[in-house]
Amino acid sequence: MPRALRSILANLPYIGLLALALALPSLLGNAYYIQVAIFIGIYIILVLSLNLLNGYIGLLSIGHAAFYGIGAYASAKLMMEAGLPFILAMPAAGLISAAFGYLIAKPTLKLSGIYLTLATLGFNMILFLVLQSWMSFTNGPLGIMGIPQPSLFGREISSRPQYYYLILALVLLTLFSMQRLLNCRFGRALLAIREDQLAAEAMGIHAARYKIQAFVLAAFYAGIAGSFYAHFVKFISPDSFYIYESFILLAMLALGGQGNLVGPMVGAAVLVLIPELFRFLQEYRMIVYGSVLIVMMLVRRQGLLGGKNYSLRLTWFDPPAEKKYYRGDKFLPEE
Repeated sequence: MPRALRSILANLPYIGLLALALALPSLLGNAYYIQVAIFIGIYIILVLSLNLLNGYIGLLSIGHAAFYGIGAYASAKLMMEAGLPFILAMPAAGLISAAFGYLIAKPTLKLSGIYLTLATLGFNMILFLVLQSWMSFTNGPLGIMGIPQPSLFGREISSRPQYYYLILALVLLTLFSMQRLLNCRFGRALLAIREDQLAAEAMGIHAARYKIQAFVLAAFYAGIAGSFYAHFVKFISPDSFYIYESFILLAMLALGGQGNLVGPMVGAAVLVLIPELFRFLQEYRMIVYGSVLIVMMLVRRQGLLGGKNYSLRLTWFDPPAEKKYYRGDKFLPEE
């Protein structure tokens, strides 16, 4: 069987899920349902970025909404005042968030445990106060209105299905880039630091450098999500990026599970859908999120899907692996 055909057959489940995702706007039909799917996509990117810290390197950050807000405000100001097109404003917003991530990570990652957690919480509170008070730049609690719609290659994105396909592309890019990162030396170093930092450093891994890099990457992804959010809702205010938003992200990660790429997506989807399905609980959603955190910490600390990696790849289509054994200082094929 040709290698290309083997690869297609082995990845049929992923191809089927992608086809379902592409057809979802047609299946849903209702603009409100499509909007809910769009918000699920935004939170998937946010929770995946938080998982990079909490799940893969073991840093408990509870101020992640700050980078989300920085990306939103940066993208809005770059388009409205600097005149940048959306295709440049979005990555620029991610880079600005990443720069703030570096400025926060450099001094605070010398801390550990609860002190690091409190530092991230403090940063989120400081950012909220700055956004509230800096009237000339952020318009304070009134927020920024009339944020322009994004356009790609001269075509303006205005309808719900168009926004859906844009966030779907961003989710796929996030998944692909994270998969590549976590399967290379960088990802293995993060896991080594999470399991035992002293042992990792003894093996030559520069723990502080990898922690800073992970923090910067997580901030970048959060900034991208913030940029999309700003241009989707066309209005942003400090209340959208307050501390409770960070706790919502933490609850999503705790529910779905950390340390893999599937759990965060499941947690984000479930906790976006629950308030929409039970509208009468809307006023009590923070109680729901807090209850989720408490229950998961008591019953299953690794989350519903945490603690292992998941793959839908049909491995029986893969060619049989060549047998190898160890001889001297080299791995040689069996004779």
